[in-house]
Amino acid sequence: MALMAAVAAAPDAPYADLAAAGVQKLLDVLDPKTRARADELAHRVWVNALPASSRAIKSALEVAMAEQRVIRIRYTSRDGTSTTRDVEPVLFASTNGQWYLVGWCRLRNAMRWFTVSGIGRASVTRTACGGHAIHEVGEPPANARPVHGRGV
Repeated sequence: MALMAAVAAAPDAPYADLAAAGVQKLLDVLDPKTRARADELAHRVWVNALPASSRAIKSALEVAMAEQRVIRIRYTSRDGTSTTRDVEPVLFASTNGQWYLVGWCRLRNAMRWFTVSGIGRASVTRTACGGHAIHEVGEPPANARPVHGRGV
């Protein structure tokens, strides 16, 4: 149930589609009585999540991050300005219910935070990233932590 709630509440999270598929595989192997209890409990948990970005955009972001290749994005800022940027992905971050791609923006020659929902197009280039490290992003908030699979 905890996995189902987490996946439902974060449709824009990196790898969310893969997580949803994993949850479905877990549900598929449950015995009928346990599955019925899980289904009943699932109806008692509601989430009001923002709509997810397109699968094509999320897939491009995920590939660029995993392969450490520059990604070309069409980005619309909060003030409505649209630009095309080449970004070297450094990390994904979630804060206040919003997912961000954090990376070295080659247009601005600086580390920038891009809301995933503001990315209208994304394509992975063949260009390797220049090696920008997580410490260049700055200090994470005191309550931030990496997702590492142990005691998450």
